[in-house]
Amino acid sequence: MTGACAALVLFAALAALPAHARKNVVTTIAQIGQPLAEITAGKADIVTLMGNGVDPHLYRLTRSDVAKINRADIIFYNGLHLEAQMLDMLARFAARKPVIGIADTLTGRNLLPGDGKTRDPHIWMDPALWEYALRSAVDALIRHDPENAATYRTNAAAYFEKLRALDDRARSAIATIPAESRALVTAHDAFGYFGRAYSIDVLAIQGLSTESEAGIRKIEMLVDTLVKRRISAVFVETTVSTRNVRALIEGAAARRHNVRIGGSLYSDAMGAGGGYTGTYLGMFDHNVTTIVRALGGKVPAVGIGGQLAQGAD
Repeated sequence: MTGACAALVLFAALAALPAHARKNVVTTIAQIGQPLAEITAGKADIVTLMGNGVDPHLYRLTRSDVAKINRADIIFYNGLHLEAQMLDMLARFAARKPVIGIADTLTGRNLLPGDGKTRDPHIWMDPALWEYALRSAVDALIRHDPENAATYRTNAAAYFEKLRALDDRARSAIATIPAESRALVTAHDAFGYFGRAYSIDVLAIQGLSTESEAGIRKIEMLVDTLVKRRISAVFVETTVSTRNVRALIEGAAARRHNVRIGGSLYSDAMGAGGGYTGTYLGMFDHNVTTIVRALGGKVPAVGIGGQLAQGAD
């Protein structure tokens, strides 16, 4: 065999070798999936089961979801009972592939009390905690896909820099809210970590899960608080019915105190994919900007990141 022929045979043999296959990564919520998509930068296939407007407390896996999980090399979920309706199925898959609850990496002292069964699962409301949780996902990806480890480390470092910068800007913006107005009243108790991180009182109609019922007595107590503290704005959420929030407004009006809806917040889900609020940073920017403007603080309409659509996003 001539040298040229041997080279052709070797080239054909090398071409026949399988290329490095991208890892199939499934995440339950976009707060995990979107940052990982940015960090992996096409080196892994990221599939998120729940889209915008979907309530993870109530979400049940579909046949399509189960097929996606079956094909996954690694699965990331929030944990702390957030995805309550799919825990049994995730446990079954954990017997044969990595299934990681990233909130489980946080120590007990960092987690807020829950409803008696678990801790508060809404840890993405504090960027510092969310960075820690996302780092556990990046570390797992590096373990299971070492060939792309350098890319993941570099992109994660850049992403977390942006996350810390947003956190700093949020802190400065929230500091402009008058002290007497630092009360965040929402449909369900998803903003506890946000309140702790930025020193804002958080008052919610429902508990940590949207499965919990809002009793008449709880609404009456919150109306008393609205009237006594002269709170003028309450907030609805994109994944929760506005019915209970409107009951608060009506109750306050009956006692001659005017309360308005200060805006719609992203709590358990982010905005539509492809838009700024469909990113974790954009979702957080929207929430901070909406809250600060409604409670009398100072922040540009285009947001603390300067990328929100004028007036709304």
